[in-house]
This record gives sequence, structure tokens and C-alpha cells, in this order.
Amino acid sequence: MGRVMPKQQSHPVEPAGGTLPGTIGNDASIAFPRELGIVVDGLRQARLDWRASHARHAERGIQFPSRQALRRILRELGAALFPLRLGPPELTAGNENAWVEATLESTLSQLGAQIAIELRIARPGIDSVEEGLEVDRIIGAFAASLPDIRRLLDEDVEAGYANDPAARSVDEVLLSYPSLAAIIHHRLAHRLYRLGAPLVARVVAEVAHAETGIDIHPGAAIGRSFFIDHGTGIVIGETARIGDRVRLYQGVTLGGEPAIAGGAHGGGGDDGTTRRHPAIGDDVVIFAGAVLLGPVTVGARARIAGNVWLRRDVPPDSVVEAAEPAIRLKEPGE
Repeated sequence: MGRVMPKQQSHPVEPAGGTLPGTIGNDASIAFPRELGIVVDGLRQARLDWRASHARHAERGIQFPSRQALRRILRELGAALFPLRLGPPELTAGNENAWVEATLESTLSQLGAQIAIELRIARPGIDSVEEGLEVDRIIGAFAASLPDIRRLLDEDVEAGYANDPAARSVDEVLLSYPSLAAIIHHRLAHRLYRLGAPLVARVVAEVAHAETGIDIHPGAAIGRSFFIDHGTGIVIGETARIGDRVRLYQGVTLGGEPAIAGGAHGGGGDDGTTRRHPAIGDDVVIFAGAVLLGPVTVGARARIAGNVWLRRDVPPDSVVEAAEPAIRLKEPGE
């Protein structure tokens, strides 16, 4: 056998007169740890430059909504919605109601504290009375919506069971499907988004994204009996509108047009005037890898085949397919 030569280490060569784009110069160094203060001072200056360029002159320290706290809050809210499936193992039908009440009292108070932090960021100088009233309004409306959210989630679980032949029970869908975890987070995050806590809602969505690989912006409006099969790589943008009984498969993107530098950030009305993402009608199925971009409208009962790239409207009852791949015999030497 021939000798296996070790792989040569490749190093990017700096172009004359500067570094490669996006890289750091190779000539900077410190005597560690004696000169670590130079790095600390440099980081401080970088922070000051950032704050100055973004009109943030006051240091707020750690007073931002906590991802760790919201992850814990969402876990408890999910357990309160489905106590005998997602709650502690010692729960029974006889004591679940008392446990739900105690859990909600504690968890909603913690959620209110995170919303209060967001309000202080969004409204600098807000007084404590106004802050308390706004937190009470959001938490009160959010809490009142939990029974309806539970019923929506029941329909989502049933849709998962009905549309996946591999599912053996509705309990299996609820307990093990990453899509259901993402949908639970989204139903809760969307309500917070609509009530006026978009930053907390976005953190909740990103917790789900990190845990499931499913990226749903909390602004997206999703109808009843929603099912995502597999789910990895799903992207649903802020102003997307999804009807009832819609099915998506892994790798589907409901995305926006490329951003324009200097354009407005965030938001989008339900009237469609500022919609940047697709609107999907009732009973639509979108198969794996399809990419739909911009404010296109897909009519009811349409079917979008896998790996389609779509930037125009689709009438109801239509089928959209990519060109059939060519199959040929290999040429000699291929």
C-alpha cells in the first residue's frame, strides 16, 4: 500500500495592505496574564462605542429579560396546560387542580417580572405605577387566554396524530414530537406578542428554536389544527398568516423578501398592507424543502411539492411542483 501523507495545514494568506475580510489582524498580542488589562480596556471601549452609536448611554447591566428564567417559566406553563402529561410524576387527577393553581400563581408572577423588565427598556422613565398597571393588564389577559390556548393545542395534538401514520397515540405526539413543543411555545409567545410584550415573546420563540430546530416568529398568526411533521429547519416569519388544518414538512421556509438597508424593523398588520411573508390558506400542504418568499398568497387546499422556490400567488386547489429531475446512465469515467 502507498503511504498516507499527513494533510498539509492551510493558513489563509493575508492580502497585501490588510487582512482578509471578516478576519482579525495576526500581529496583535499581549503577554498573558500580565497585560490582560489591555484586553479589558479594549472591550470596555468597544462597548462604549456600541452604546454611543445606538444612543444607549446608560448602562442597564443585566436588566434584560432572562432567557434562563423564561425557559423555566415556559416549562412550568406547559406543565400547567397539560399537568398529567408534562407535570411532575406524582400528580393525579385528584390533586392536579390545586397544583395547577399554585403553579400558575408562581409562574405568572415570574413572567410579570420579566415583562416589567421589557417595559423599562421599551419605555425609559416609566413610573412604577404605570409599569405595574401595564404588567397587570398583560398578565391578566394572558392568564385569561390559557383555557383557549389549551383547546387550540388539543386540536394541534389531534392533527399530529391524524396526519402521522407512525403516531401510536395522542400522548406520544404530545410527549415526544418536537413540533408540539414548538407549537406550545408559539401559542404562548404569540399571545404575549399581541398583548404588548414582543421582546419576551421573541425570547420564548428562540428558546423553542434552540430546543427543536423550528423557528417560528411570535408575530406569525397560525390557525387551528396545525401540524409540522419532523420539523427540523422550519422557518416562519413575523407577518406570515397560516390558515386552519395546514401541514408543513421539514425544511419549509415561509420567509420575507431580502431586507432593504435602512428600512423599518418589526411589525406587520393583519390587513396585509405591511405583510412581508406568505399567507397560507386553509387545508394547504407544503412538503419538505419548499421555500416561499414575500407576501405571496397560497389559496385553500393547494399542495406545494418539495424543494419548490415560490415567489408568486397560488390559486386555490392548485398543485405546484418543481421540474422532474433527469435520470441518465453514467458516462464512462463519471
